[in-house]
Amino acid sequence: MSLHLDANGQFRHLLDLEHLPVDGLDRLLRRAQAFADGAQAAQALAGVAVCTLFFEPSTRTRLSFQLAAQRLGAQILNFDASTSSATKGETDMDTLRTIQAMGVRGFVVRHKQDGAVAALAAVANPGVAVVNAGDGRSHHPTQGLLDMLTLRQAHGDDFSTLKVVMVGDVKHSRVARSDLHALRALGCGEIRVCGPAALLPDDDTLHGCVVTDDFDAALDGVDAMMMLRLQRERMTEGLVDSIEDYHRDYGLTSLRVRRAAVNAIVMHPGPMNRGVEISDEVADGAQSRILQQVANGVAVRMAVLESLLSAPE
Repeated sequence: MSLHLDANGQFRHLLDLEHLPVDGLDRLLRRAQAFADGAQAAQALAGVAVCTLFFEPSTRTRLSFQLAAQRLGAQILNFDASTSSATKGETDMDTLRTIQAMGVRGFVVRHKQDGAVAALAAVANPGVAVVNAGDGRSHHPTQGLLDMLTLRQAHGDDFSTLKVVMVGDVKHSRVARSDLHALRALGCGEIRVCGPAALLPDDDTLHGCVVTDDFDAALDGVDAMMMLRLQRERMTEGLVDSIEDYHRDYGLTSLRVRRAAVNAIVMHPGPMNRGVEISDEVADGAQSRILQQVANGVAVRMAVLESLLSAPE
Protein backbone atom coordinates (compact mmCIF):
# COMPACT_ATOMS: atom_id res chain seq x y z
CA MET A 1 0.00 0.00 0.00
CA SER A 2 1.36 3.41 -1.01
CA LEU A 3 2.10 6.05 1.59
CA HIS A 4 -0.22 8.35 -0.35
CA LEU A 5 -2.90 5.92 -1.56
CA ASP A 6 -4.84 3.12 0.11
CA ALA A 7 -5.61 -0.30 -1.39
CA ASN A 8 -8.58 1.19 -3.26
CA GLY A 9 -6.55 3.99 -4.81
CA GLN A 10 -8.04 6.64 -2.51
CA PHE A 11 -5.86 9.21 -0.80
CA ARG A 12 -4.67 8.18 2.67
CA HIS A 13 -2.71 11.33 3.50
CA LEU A 14 -2.02 14.80 2.08
CA LEU A 15 1.74 15.21 2.42
CA ASP A 16 2.54 17.32 -0.64
CA LEU A 17 0.99 18.45 -3.91
CA GLU A 18 3.39 16.48 -6.09
CA HIS A 19 1.46 13.25 -5.48
CA LEU A 20 -1.94 14.89 -5.95
CA PRO A 21 -3.22 14.41 -9.52
CA VAL A 22 -4.56 17.49 -11.30
CA ASP A 23 -8.11 16.16 -11.16
CA GLY A 24 -7.74 15.63 -7.41
CA LEU A 25 -6.38 19.14 -6.99
CA ASP A 26 -9.26 20.55 -9.02
CA ARG A 27 -11.81 18.52 -7.04
CA LEU A 28 -10.50 19.86 -3.73
CA LEU A 29 -10.54 23.43 -5.04
CA ARG A 30 -14.13 23.08 -6.25
CA ARG A 31 -15.23 21.64 -2.93
CA ALA A 32 -13.38 24.40 -1.09
CA GLN A 33 -15.15 27.00 -3.23
CA ALA A 34 -18.46 25.43 -2.29
CA PHE A 35 -17.55 25.79 1.38
CA ALA A 36 -16.43 29.38 0.76
CA ASP A 37 -19.85 30.00 -0.81
CA GLY A 38 -21.59 28.73 2.31
CA ALA A 39 -22.09 25.00 1.72
CA GLN A 40 -22.77 23.14 4.97
CA ALA A 41 -21.28 19.82 6.09
CA ALA A 42 -21.78 20.05 9.85
CA GLN A 43 -21.97 16.29 10.44
CA ALA A 44 -19.48 15.07 7.84
CA LEU A 45 -16.94 14.22 10.55
CA ALA A 46 -19.30 13.63 13.47
CA GLY A 47 -17.59 11.33 15.97
CA VAL A 48 -14.18 11.68 14.28
CA ALA A 49 -11.30 12.90 16.46
CA VAL A 50 -8.72 15.19 14.82
CA CYS A 51 -5.48 16.23 16.51
CA THR A 52 -3.49 19.30 15.53
CA LEU A 53 0.00 17.94 16.20
CA PHE A 54 2.24 21.00 16.00
CA PHE A 55 5.94 20.83 16.78
CA GLU A 56 6.44 24.38 15.49
CA PRO A 57 4.58 27.64 16.20
CA SER A 58 1.62 28.63 14.05
CA THR A 59 -1.33 31.02 14.09
CA ARG A 60 -3.19 30.95 10.76
CA THR A 61 -2.66 27.29 9.91
CA ARG A 62 -3.42 25.83 13.33
CA LEU A 63 -6.51 27.95 13.99
CA SER A 64 -7.95 27.45 10.51
CA PHE A 65 -7.54 23.68 10.73
CA GLN A 66 -9.22 23.69 14.14
CA LEU A 67 -12.08 25.81 12.83
CA ALA A 68 -12.38 23.62 9.72
CA ALA A 69 -12.60 20.46 11.81
CA GLN A 70 -15.13 22.08 14.13
CA ARG A 71 -17.36 23.13 11.24
CA LEU A 72 -17.32 19.53 10.00
CA GLY A 73 -18.46 18.28 13.40
CA ALA A 74 -15.17 16.67 14.44
CA GLN A 75 -13.76 16.39 17.94
CA ILE A 76 -10.59 18.49 18.16
CA LEU A 77 -7.47 17.80 20.23
CA ASN A 78 -4.85 20.52 20.37
CA PHE A 79 -1.27 19.27 20.86
CA ASP A 80 1.41 21.76 21.90
CA ALA A 81 4.93 20.30 21.90
CA SER A 82 6.14 22.84 24.46
CA THR A 83 3.73 21.49 27.11
CA SER A 84 3.77 17.81 26.14
CA SER A 85 5.83 14.72 26.94
CA ALA A 86 8.06 15.71 24.03
CA THR A 87 9.84 17.91 26.57
CA LYS A 88 10.61 14.73 28.54
CA GLY A 89 12.22 12.98 25.58
CA GLU A 90 9.27 11.21 23.98
CA THR A 91 9.86 10.72 20.26
CA ASP A 92 7.55 12.17 17.64
CA MET A 93 6.56 8.67 16.52
CA ASP A 94 5.71 7.58 20.07
CA THR A 95 3.67 10.75 20.48
CA LEU A 96 1.65 9.94 17.35
CA ARG A 97 1.22 6.29 18.34
CA THR A 98 0.06 7.30 21.83
CA ILE A 99 -2.58 9.71 20.57
CA GLN A 100 -3.56 7.30 17.80
CA ALA A 101 -4.22 4.62 20.47
CA MET A 102 -6.89 6.91 21.94
CA GLY A 103 -8.89 6.53 18.74
CA VAL A 104 -7.79 9.67 16.94
CA ARG A 105 -8.22 9.25 13.17
CA GLY A 106 -6.87 12.53 11.81
CA PHE A 107 -3.54 14.22 12.43
CA VAL A 108 -2.65 17.68 11.20
CA VAL A 109 1.11 17.92 11.64
CA ARG A 110 3.52 20.83 11.46
CA HIS A 111 7.22 20.19 11.93
CA LYS A 112 10.46 22.10 11.52
CA GLN A 113 12.28 19.17 9.91
CA ASP A 114 12.02 18.25 6.24
CA GLY A 115 10.36 14.87 5.77
CA ALA A 116 9.20 14.56 9.38
CA VAL A 117 5.50 14.53 8.49
CA ALA A 118 5.95 11.80 5.88
CA ALA A 119 7.86 9.75 8.45
CA LEU A 120 4.91 9.99 10.84
CA ALA A 121 2.47 9.08 8.07
CA ALA A 122 4.55 5.96 7.41
CA VAL A 123 3.81 4.60 10.91
CA ALA A 124 0.16 5.67 11.04
CA ASN A 125 -2.43 2.92 11.35
CA PRO A 126 -4.69 2.01 8.43
CA GLY A 127 -7.68 4.36 8.46
CA VAL A 128 -5.66 7.16 10.04
CA ALA A 129 -5.01 10.22 7.86
CA VAL A 130 -2.07 12.61 8.19
CA VAL A 131 -2.13 16.12 6.72
CA ASN A 132 1.08 18.06 6.28
CA ALA A 133 0.59 21.53 7.78
CA GLY A 134 4.16 22.51 6.84
CA ASP A 135 7.45 20.67 7.20
CA GLY A 136 10.80 22.44 7.17
CA ARG A 137 11.47 23.99 3.78
CA SER A 138 9.73 21.19 1.89
CA HIS A 139 5.95 21.32 1.63
CA HIS A 140 2.85 23.21 2.71
CA PRO A 141 0.14 21.67 0.55
CA THR A 142 -2.93 23.33 2.04
CA GLN A 143 -1.30 26.76 1.68
CA GLY A 144 -0.69 25.91 -1.97
CA LEU A 145 -4.34 24.95 -2.35
CA LEU A 146 -5.68 28.08 -0.69
CA ASP A 147 -3.42 30.26 -2.81
CA MET A 148 -4.73 28.58 -5.97
CA LEU A 149 -8.30 29.10 -4.75
CA THR A 150 -7.57 32.79 -4.21
CA LEU A 151 -6.17 33.07 -7.74
CA ARG A 152 -9.23 31.32 -9.18
CA GLN A 153 -11.58 33.67 -7.38
CA ALA A 154 -9.76 36.64 -8.89
CA HIS A 155 -9.04 35.38 -12.40
CA GLY A 156 -11.12 32.26 -13.10
CA ASP A 157 -10.28 28.59 -13.53
CA ASP A 158 -8.17 28.96 -16.70
CA PHE A 159 -4.61 29.77 -15.66
CA SER A 160 -3.17 29.49 -19.16
CA THR A 161 -3.08 33.25 -19.77
CA LEU A 162 -1.99 34.24 -16.27
CA LYS A 163 1.33 35.83 -15.45
CA VAL A 164 2.30 35.33 -11.82
CA VAL A 165 5.39 36.61 -10.06
CA MET A 166 6.75 35.11 -6.84
CA VAL A 167 9.13 37.37 -4.98
CA GLY A 168 11.64 36.95 -2.19
CA ASP A 169 12.97 34.14 -0.06
CA VAL A 170 12.12 31.12 -2.20
CA LYS A 171 15.08 29.15 -0.87
CA HIS A 172 13.66 28.75 2.62
CA SER A 173 9.96 28.70 1.69
CA ARG A 174 7.84 25.56 1.78
CA VAL A 175 4.96 27.73 0.59
CA ALA A 176 6.89 28.63 -2.55
CA ARG A 177 7.55 24.98 -3.39
CA SER A 178 3.91 24.00 -3.01
CA ASP A 179 2.68 27.06 -4.91
CA LEU A 180 5.10 26.54 -7.78
CA HIS A 181 4.07 22.92 -8.18
CA ALA A 182 0.39 23.84 -8.15
CA LEU A 183 0.87 26.67 -10.66
CA ARG A 184 2.66 24.34 -13.05
CA ALA A 185 0.05 21.60 -12.58
CA LEU A 186 -2.79 24.03 -13.33
CA GLY A 187 -1.05 25.28 -16.48
CA CYS A 188 -0.09 28.81 -15.44
CA GLY A 189 0.93 30.72 -18.56
CA GLU A 190 4.06 32.34 -17.13
CA ILE A 191 5.65 31.97 -13.72
CA ARG A 192 8.24 34.57 -12.83
CA VAL A 193 10.48 34.21 -9.80
CA CYS A 194 12.40 37.19 -8.46
CA GLY A 195 14.84 37.57 -5.62
CA PRO A 196 18.51 37.93 -4.73
CA ALA A 197 20.59 34.96 -5.87
CA ALA A 198 21.38 33.99 -2.26
CA LEU A 199 17.66 33.47 -1.57
CA LEU A 200 16.91 31.32 -4.62
CA PRO A 201 17.21 27.51 -4.50
CA ASP A 202 19.89 25.73 -6.49
CA ASP A 203 17.83 22.56 -7.16
CA ASP A 204 15.04 21.97 -9.69
CA THR A 205 12.46 23.96 -7.72
CA LEU A 206 12.44 26.71 -10.34
CA HIS A 207 12.19 24.57 -13.46
CA GLY A 208 9.93 26.18 -16.05
CA CYS A 209 10.13 29.57 -14.35
CA VAL A 210 11.50 32.86 -15.64
CA VAL A 211 14.09 33.81 -13.02
CA THR A 212 15.38 37.35 -12.50
CA ASP A 213 16.79 39.64 -9.83
CA ASP A 214 15.18 42.73 -11.41
CA PHE A 215 12.02 43.24 -9.40
CA ASP A 216 10.70 46.18 -11.41
CA ALA A 217 10.98 44.27 -14.68
CA ALA A 218 9.45 41.15 -13.13
CA LEU A 219 6.31 43.10 -12.20
CA ASP A 220 5.49 44.31 -15.71
CA GLY A 221 1.99 43.19 -16.67
CA VAL A 222 1.61 40.44 -14.04
CA ASP A 223 -1.81 39.31 -12.84
CA ALA A 224 -0.71 38.30 -9.36
CA MET A 225 2.13 39.26 -7.04
CA MET A 226 2.96 36.52 -4.53
CA MET A 227 5.21 38.00 -1.86
CA LEU A 228 7.19 35.73 0.46
CA ARG A 229 8.29 36.35 4.02
CA LEU A 230 12.00 36.83 4.62
CA GLN A 231 12.57 33.75 6.81
CA ARG A 232 15.50 34.83 8.91
CA GLU A 233 14.85 32.05 11.46
CA ARG A 234 15.66 29.40 8.81
CA MET A 235 18.83 31.03 7.56
CA THR A 236 22.12 29.53 8.70
CA GLU A 237 24.09 32.55 7.57
CA GLY A 238 23.53 36.21 6.77
CA LEU A 239 22.11 36.08 3.25
CA VAL A 240 20.80 39.65 3.20
CA ASP A 241 23.08 42.66 3.64
CA SER A 242 20.43 44.70 5.44
CA ILE A 243 16.67 44.88 5.84
CA GLU A 244 16.70 48.38 4.39
CA ASP A 245 18.52 47.24 1.25
CA TYR A 246 16.18 44.28 0.86
CA HIS A 247 13.10 46.51 1.03
CA ARG A 248 14.64 48.92 -1.44
CA ASP A 249 15.32 46.16 -3.96
CA TYR A 250 12.49 43.67 -3.34
CA GLY A 251 9.86 45.37 -1.21
CA LEU A 252 6.42 45.78 -2.82
CA THR A 253 5.31 49.40 -2.67
CA SER A 254 2.31 51.19 -4.16
CA LEU A 255 4.58 52.65 -6.84
CA ARG A 256 5.75 49.20 -7.88
CA VAL A 257 2.22 47.77 -7.90
CA ARG A 258 1.42 50.17 -10.77
CA ARG A 259 3.69 48.12 -13.04
CA ALA A 260 1.35 45.13 -12.75
CA ALA A 261 -1.88 44.59 -14.69
CA VAL A 262 -4.77 46.83 -13.65
CA ASN A 263 -6.68 43.94 -12.06
CA ALA A 264 -3.61 42.32 -10.49
CA ILE A 265 -3.87 40.98 -6.96
CA VAL A 266 -1.36 41.01 -4.10
CA MET A 267 -0.85 37.86 -2.03
CA HIS A 268 1.22 36.95 1.03
CA PRO A 269 1.09 33.72 3.08
CA GLY A 270 1.78 35.51 6.35
CA PRO A 271 3.05 36.38 8.79
CA MET A 272 4.08 39.59 7.08
CA ASN A 273 7.19 41.62 7.80
CA ARG A 274 5.68 45.02 7.09
CA GLY A 275 8.22 47.44 5.71
CA VAL A 276 10.43 44.55 4.58
CA GLU A 277 8.79 42.52 1.81
CA ILE A 278 5.62 44.62 1.67
CA SER A 279 4.58 48.14 2.60
CA ASP A 280 1.57 49.01 4.73
CA GLU A 281 -0.31 50.72 1.92
CA VAL A 282 -0.03 47.64 -0.28
CA ALA A 283 -0.78 45.08 2.45
CA ASP A 284 -3.93 46.99 3.37
CA GLY A 285 -4.74 48.25 -0.11
CA ALA A 286 -7.56 47.56 -2.55
CA GLN A 287 -5.59 44.95 -4.51
CA SER A 288 -4.56 42.96 -1.45
CA ARG A 289 -6.09 39.50 -1.09
CA ILE A 290 -4.12 38.62 2.04
CA LEU A 291 -7.11 38.35 4.38
CA GLN A 292 -9.06 36.56 1.66
CA GLN A 293 -6.27 33.97 1.63
CA VAL A 294 -6.78 33.50 5.37
CA ALA A 295 -10.53 33.03 4.91
CA ASN A 296 -9.92 30.58 2.07
CA GLY A 297 -7.66 28.57 4.36
CA VAL A 298 -10.68 27.45 6.39
CA ALA A 299 -12.60 26.39 3.27
CA VAL A 300 -9.63 24.51 1.80
CA ARG A 301 -8.90 22.71 5.04
CA MET A 302 -12.54 21.71 5.36
CA ALA A 303 -12.34 20.20 1.88
CA VAL A 304 -9.14 18.30 2.73
CA LEU A 305 -10.36 16.93 6.05
CA GLU A 306 -13.69 15.92 4.56
CA SER A 307 -11.99 14.17 1.64
CA LEU A 308 -9.62 12.19 3.87
CA LEU A 309 -11.81 11.40 6.87
CA SER A 310 -15.48 11.30 5.91
CA ALA A 311 -17.15 7.93 5.43
CA PRO A 312 -17.56 6.95 1.75
CA GLU A 313 -21.08 7.33 0.43
